Formats: sequence, structure tokens, C-alpha cells
Amino acid sequence: MATPADGVPPLVDTPAEFSSACAELAQGSGPIAIDAERASGIRYGQRAFLVQLRRANAGTYLLDSEVLADLSPLNDAFAGAEWVIHSVTQDLPCLQERGMQPEVLFDTELAARMLGWEKFGLAAVAERTLGVRLAKEHSAADWSKRPLPKEWLNYAALDVEVLLPIRDILHEALIEADKWEFARQEFEHLLDFQPKHFTEPWRRTHGLTKLKSRKDIAKVRELWTSRDEMAAESDIAPSRILRDRDLVALAQSRVQSSDDIMATWPKLSRANSGRLYRAFRKATRLTTEELPARKEMHATQSRSPFSHTDIKDRVSALKLAMAELSEEHTIPHDVLLQPAIVKALGAQSRVNVEEFLFERGARRWQVELSAPVLRSTLESLPRA
Repeated sequence: MATPADGVPPLVDTPAEFSSACAELAQGSGPIAIDAERASGIRYGQRAFLVQLRRANAGTYLLDSEVLADLSPLNDAFAGAEWVIHSVTQDLPCLQERGMQPEVLFDTELAARMLGWEKFGLAAVAERTLGVRLAKEHSAADWSKRPLPKEWLNYAALDVEVLLPIRDILHEALIEADKWEFARQEFEHLLDFQPKHFTEPWRRTHGLTKLKSRKDIAKVRELWTSRDEMAAESDIAPSRILRDRDLVALAQSRVQSSDDIMATWPKLSRANSGRLYRAFRKATRLTTEELPARKEMHATQSRSPFSHTDIKDRVSALKLAMAELSEEHTIPHDVLLQPAIVKALGAQSRVNVEEFLFERGARRWQVELSAPVLRSTLESLPRA
């Protein structure tokens, strides 16, 4: 599939054009296909630089969401219509940043996974359902670039053009597989999706776990914070200042000045080298009490009557039971039930399994399928 059926639409990048687009989309019918393009690994954060929309009897619209920062008027234009998105957890946060909020969702990626499809990227799903091949060479492009090349706009328009027919095919397949109610509950749950918040985001630095010294871990914390501030100020991805592995290497080094840093990483500017060295020095002056713990502390972790070895064995038994249930229903185990819930259940002794699952956000369909299996598995294990 090389070009959109209606041709490549122009970029909507003025308030007047946006107002007209909202009015035309409001006059359309049925669900709305929505996609967003970011500049991951290039710009700071995960904001949308282009938002693509398509609706029957209205056509395709490509919105410059960097210029049109407030897209909330679309909520009234859509008036409760279903949004069709491929991977809601990827795109919804950046759409919400622009003021968009759905009332009904259909996630084509999740639908494909619930059907047991091993390949569930948009290109793979489009080929399986529609027999068309989508080019994906621009998926990792710098969508902050202006003007956007026509071939990029062509690519962006095609993504939403295929979503609506894919949605209809997946909907029918879910009904035939007796999984539509499962999917409906999942889509409803996604309306409240929020990206995971990390209280100590610097601990996600790749390579941090190999550090044993609390002093070196403190250096990573201070260096990460300094790098993040510089990245935000310059609107570039932190990795474009210094990659994680280089940040960890710097924390382990014995640099004596910003010149030492520049000698090892010559692509760093003098100003950035100076800021990183000040962060490095700050960490070296911390007292023992000010140093971070080697591992992140989880305040919500509950004490268990079982030993660490027993918990490991119990979790393994529960995982095995869930794997068998997953195979029986052809639903991935992590869709069937969040692995973290299964792990937490393994540390419990006498527990009402249904209540435990509901309290941790499991949906009704998940509880109805998994609770009997989990309960019988727990009953077969030694009690504390």
C-alpha cells in the first residue's frame, strides 16, 4: 500500500484550519482512527509532534500538534465516538498532554494479542487482516522536523487509513472467539491508563545494577539529574548528551576536572562538562547518611510468613498454572493477569483470592478465569 486512497492531506497548522477540521470531523460518522508521531530519542520527553485522524464521511487530517498545542476541541467534535488506536499505552499519554480525552476506546494491538496473534505490530496486523504491506521506515524519524517531507505525511496518513477496517475485522474475530467481553473490559480499563510514575527515575539507568558502591550509585543519581536538567533546557533526549553506559562509566571514574570529562567524551560541550563535573563532585561530598540505598525501597511491600525460597517456589507454581491457563485460552499470560499480581499473591498465606485480585486492579473477566486456578494451586502448596 503506497499511497492513501484520497491522496496525502495537507498539514493542518493554523487555528482556522484546525477549527474547520473539527467541524468536518464532527459531521463524520462512526469511530475515529487516531495515531501520533513523536521524536523519541531525539527530543526531550514523549510529546506528539503530529496527530493523525480519520473518520468515515470526513476523511484524514494531519495536525501539527506542536503548533496546535490545545487539541481539546476535538473532544466535543468526537462527542462520545469510539477512538481506534494501535497501542493505547503508547499514544494516549501524549494525546492527553494536548487535551484529548476519549470516552470509548478500541486498541487494535491489544485486540490482536487477545486473539493470540504472535505478531501484533501495526504492519503485521495490517498484512494479516487486509493483505496490505505498510512501509515502516519513518517510524523512528525525527517528527519534530519542519517542514515535514511529503513522503513522511504519506506514511502518517496510511497508518490511520488502515485502522478502521482493521478494527472491524478484529471486532468480528473477538466475537467469534468469545473474547469480545474480555476485550471490552480491557478497553474500558484503558480509559484510566496513566504511565507508571517512578519516585526515583534515575534508578532506571542502564548498567546501574552492576554498581556495588553507594558512593558510585550517588554519583549516578547526581549525574542523571544534571543530565536531565540539561536535556530539558535544550529540548533534546538525555542520551544525546551522554548515554547511560557512559554516565555509569563516569560515575566509576576518578576524574579530577571537567577537562578530564571532555578528554574522555569529546562530544560534550565545555558548559555541559562543567555541570557534570559539579554533579560528580557533589556526590563525592555526601555523608554516609545522605547516600542512596543500593536498591530502591518499596514502602508497599508487605511482610510474608514465608521464607524467600518458599515464596520463590510458590510464585513458580502460580506462574506455571497461569501459563497453562494462558495456553488453554490462547491469551498471553501478561494479558490474562498482570505478572506483578501473581508474584504478590505468592507471598500470601490465607487470602481471599478474588478480593486480592480485585484490590490490585484485575478486571472481572481476569478474576473469573484466573481465580479458580490460582486458588486451587495455593491450596495444593504447604501453608505457613
